[in-house]
Amino acid sequence: MKILDLAPNTGDFLAEALAGLRASPATLPCKYFYDAEGAALFEQICELPEYYPTRTELTILRSNLAEIAALIGPHARIVEYGSGAGEKIRMLLDTLEQPAVYTPIDISREQLLNSADLLQQDYPQIEVLPVCADYVTELTLPVPATSFSRSVVFFPGSTIGNFTPSDARAFLQRFYRLCQQGQQPGLLLLGYDLKKDPATLEAAYNDSQGVTAEFNLNLLRRINQELDGEFDISQWRHEARWNENSGAVEMHLISLQQQQAKLNGDTFHFTAGETIHTENSFKYHASDMQKLAADAGFNLVKGWTDSAQHFQVQLFEAKAQS
Repeated sequence: MKILDLAPNTGDFLAEALAGLRASPATLPCKYFYDAEGAALFEQICELPEYYPTRTELTILRSNLAEIAALIGPHARIVEYGSGAGEKIRMLLDTLEQPAVYTPIDISREQLLNSADLLQQDYPQIEVLPVCADYVTELTLPVPATSFSRSVVFFPGSTIGNFTPSDARAFLQRFYRLCQQGQQPGLLLLGYDLKKDPATLEAAYNDSQGVTAEFNLNLLRRINQELDGEFDISQWRHEARWNENSGAVEMHLISLQQQQAKLNGDTFHFTAGETIHTENSFKYHASDMQKLAADAGFNLVKGWTDSAQHFQVQLFEAKAQS
């Protein structure tokens, strides 16, 4: 399987880690969660009883796939950002009428290769063009050899919530530009988490089995293993908290005592209770996301939710360029 490899290198990881740790308050970029170990841990998270987003989105998709496929139409090119293990795309490909091209984009090279290889074997009629990259950066995607009717951006999993609302708008504008490729207006199939009671939100990111904690702490392990960092993992704990003002669940690593850590010749001092902020998961009302997408150039086609109204999947069409 040929792969377009645009993944960040060790120098990128080091530079971004140093910049985040030098900031006040300290941060680390969540995109570096996803090495092979991190990707495997996230798959475990998706199976946890407290973590409702994945199973809820799957339920919504299964219940509405026929309608979604009919709205997309035949011979589509699907571009999936954050393709992961590929479970959701298989459901979509199985239902679409003669899908032409599939471009999975993911930062976890090992998982991407395994998933893309299996997909190509199982769907030999589809041109599979995997891209290993940090998709937050501007990407030039491989040009398909197969003709297609329209470009459909598939962005499930509430990953849009990892961006601030202003960054999310800019990211959706990139999707809009991608949606101009094709004979018909492009589409965006977006899954995101809805605002709800804080107890449900916090439980989803503070699971009782501690898998999310291991996922968060794995970021420090990567720094130690790949960047020769010196973090005492035993002196950090995971915590997720709902921030009502920002509308996001924040993930933090909390120092258990006064300590120091070293990276690339720099020494970083932490007091007991001081945190490293590793991820935001912004939650939305459906009307707020509709406005955000409209600002980026999309009109709502239709939306679907679950009976508890925990999660939303919406299909948008790119407006004609003026």
